[in-house]
Amino acid sequence: MRFFADHCSNSMIQALRNAGHEVLRLKEYLPVESADEVVIERTQELDSMLLSLNGDFADIVAFPPPLYKGIISIQIRNRPRLTKALMERLTRYLDLHPSADHYKGKLLVVEVDRIRIRE
Repeated sequence: MRFFADHCSNSMIQALRNAGHEVLRLKEYLPVESADEVVIERTQELDSMLLSLNGDFADIVAFPPPLYKGIISIQIRNRPRLTKALMERLTRYLDLHPSADHYKGKLLVVEVDRIRIRE
């Protein structure tokens, strides 16, 4: 699968790449201070799912999941020690659901103890 990562750490990106996924980095396509609307638009143009640390993308009113190819919101909340556990949870989920169609129109909120799905 292809992801467009906003401000994700190198270890997050590497975890997805190690699992066989393509990860595009925001800073390679847009200025890092780009507005959320510009980021989500570029995500769509690149035929990707958004992988974000920005809690704004978890707002289903501002970013209704049915309009997008998939949004994955990583809930790290300034606790980088959680990165490994969060990425293990996410990569296990991705292994169980390997089709990009599964994520279309959905928001996945990845927390250490669960993944919540909003449609």
